[in-house]
Amino acid sequence: MLKVGITGGIGSGKSVVCRVFATLGIPVFNADDAARYLMQHDELLKRSIIAALGADTYAHGLPDRERIAAIVYADATKLATLNSLVHPATIQYAADWMAKQNAPYIIKEAAIFFESGSYKEMDVMVGVSAPTELRINRAMQRSHTTEEKVRSIVAQQMDEAEKMSRCDYVIVNDDVQAILPQVLELHEALLRRVAS
Repeated sequence: MLKVGITGGIGSGKSVVCRVFATLGIPVFNADDAARYLMQHDELLKRSIIAALGADTYAHGLPDRERIAAIVYADATKLATLNSLVHPATIQYAADWMAKQNAPYIIKEAAIFFESGSYKEMDVMVGVSAPTELRINRAMQRSHTTEEKVRSIVAQQMDEAEKMSRCDYVIVNDDVQAILPQVLELHEALLRRVAS
């Protein structure tokens, strides 16, 4: 089974692209959703986050996402600490999920494949690209947050051009080029790769 990673910066449209693959019957693992789930349900991970970032990061057993974001996006060391706790748990959770799948290929969606090193576990890397200003506007609308907050997240992420240069394929999601034909073409290419 071919393992395909889909990545891109905040607001690039990774999830939109993945939904198209899902409609084609391809299993999709969303690393952000898995991380959120684990931060809420994995007791060892919860204790580790509280120890690293403070007791006020959880309330009634649930992560205070706003508080955690405020801490880590203001301090690169705290962000690295959080990532060092969450990424290994998420990577293991993904590996367990992949082992249960039965499809020609599977997709794992994550924003920070290259930063975390988890791209090494994938056979193919696909980037979803969009102009920075469009990405910022999408993220602001989706999260109902300020431009300043989104720009601080963009500043923490790998440069878009660098990220796309490391991918085997790039899907352009600029609100000009249609996504569907790009995904269908890539789907056929991946099926051919599996068959060869």
